[in-house]
Amino acid sequence: MKNQTFIAELHTKLGAPSSEAVESLRLLKAFLKMAPGQRIELIEMIERLTSESHAETDLPLS
Repeated sequence: MKNQTFIAELHTKLGAPSSEAVESLRLLKAFLKMAPGQRIELIEMIERLTSESHAETDLPLS
């Protein structure tokens, strides 16, 4: 996006993006550059880590 007028108009209408939004877009851009096999591996790893994390928090309190 080299058009400064367009960027300024977007900034006026939408405001500045949060740092989380910027980081999410950077991660998405990197994800899209990965080979399809790598994407699948990454998704599986994240799903595994998330399910392990949920298993730890689902323990009874007593």
